Amino acid sequence: MNRKFYFLSVFFLVVASCKNDKKTMNNSDTEVIEESNIMLPNILTDEEKSEGWSLLFDGETTEGWHLYNDVDAKPIWAAIDGILTCDPLNGNGEHGDLVSDQSYENYDFTFEWKMTESGNSGVFVNVHENEEFEEAWFTGPEYQLLDASNKDFSIEEKRSGCLYGYAPQLTPTPTKAVGEWNTARIIQENGKIEFYLNGNLTAKADFNSQEWKDYVANSGFKNFPHFGASTKGHITLQEWTSPVWFRNLKIKEL
Repeated sequence: MNRKFYFLSVFFLVVASCKNDKKTMNNSDTEVIEESNIMLPNILTDEEKSEGWSLLFDGETTEGWHLYNDVDAKPIWAAIDGILTCDPLNGNGEHGDLVSDQSYENYDFTFEWKMTESGNSGVFVNVHENEEFEEAWFTGPEYQLLDASNKDFSIEEKRSGCLYGYAPQLTPTPTKAVGEWNTARIIQENGKIEFYLNGNLTAKADFNSQEWKDYVANSGFKNFPHFGASTKGHITLQEWTSPVWFRNLKIKEL
C-alpha cells in the first residue's frame, strides 16, 4: 500500500470519528436539556410564586385537607406517588368528601384530574361545614367530573366542566381518554364564577344574580335552602363510587 495513501486514509477516518462523536454528544446534550424542561407535578415555578400562587397539594401528604364534617378522621384519600388518590373500593380510611382547611372567596384555582371508565366525581365550591349539612353538596355548587361512558353523559347539563345541573357546556369540550390527565380551572370573583375544561370556557354563573336564585328555586336543589347561597367557602373534592385522581392543585387568591 502507498505510504502516503495509508496516512491519508487514517487521517480521514479519525476526522469522521470525531464528527460522529460530536454529533452523538450534541444529541445527548439536547435530550438532557429537553428532560430538564419537563414540568414536574406539584411544584410551583418561580413565576407562579412571584404571581402569588400556592399549592393545595404538596404531592406527599393530605396536609391542608380534612374529611367533610370530621377534622379528626383518617380519610380514605391518600397521597400516592405524587397523586391525590381516592379509591372507594380499595382504599383504607373513612369514606367521605375531602375539604380544604381554608375557605376561599375570590380566587383562581387550577388542577389536573383523571378517572376510570364510567367514572363520576366533582369539585364543590363555597362549601360550608355544619352538622345541619350532611353532605358537601347541600351547600356547594359542583364542577362536574364525568367519564364519557357514564350513563349520565346523555344529560348535557351533567357533563364534565358543567356547573352541575345548571346548563350544558358553553364550549363543547371532550374529556381526554381514560388514563390521561385533564386540566381544569375555576375562577371566582365577587360571586361570579367560571369553569374551564382542557383550556375551554365551559360554564359561568353569577351566584348573586336573580337568574341563579330562580334556577335554584326551580331545580332539584329547591329543598336545600343553603345551596348556592354563599360566595365564600371551602373547596371540596368528591368521593363517589369510582376511583379519581388529582394533581397540580394550585390556587391564587384574587
